Amino acid sequence: MAANETHHILPLPTFSKPVRLLIVVAPYYKDIADNLVAGARAVAAQAGATAEVIEVPGALEVPSAIATAARIADYDGFVALGCIIRGETTHYDTVCNDSSRGLMLLGLEGVAVGNGILTVENRDQAVVRADPAGQNKGGGAAAAALHLVALSRKWAGQTKGIGFLPLDETIRIAQDDKGPTRA
Repeated sequence: MAANETHHILPLPTFSKPVRLLIVVAPYYKDIADNLVAGARAVAAQAGATAEVIEVPGALEVPSAIATAARIADYDGFVALGCIIRGETTHYDTVCNDSSRGLMLLGLEGVAVGNGILTVENRDQAVVRADPAGQNKGGGAAAAALHLVALSRKWAGQTKGIGFLPLDETIRIAQDDKGPTRA
């Protein structure tokens, strides 16, 4: 049973320069969303990061808001928060799958995003998971974003020499009998 399992939680990363997080929350279930945000803010503060919060109408809008901010704003990482409780229709499956897929695609594009959108069967499960003194899934999403920010900073500036300019910075043009030229 999952309740009897133990979990290893990585220590929060440390940073030599400030970290700015954007917390994007869908407050459809306001009390649950507020707890998720409280947990995320506390973890961000614990790591020395600043966090701004914006609200969007629903979980489906969270990935879009993060994608827009990643393109045009100056944040190091993002925390996606919200709650989807199973209802009587298949809408639950659509919202769960599409919001998760949107966030995963952002992550695969290199956006440092922690996913704290709860997908639960009932309100009681959501309350337990959102509680900052309990499972603190909002804090866990902030920690995930912070770890990804740390990795992106660690790897920034490194190159594999793949692309238009080789590592040795020589360019060879097709049908050029003169040999390589320096860039």
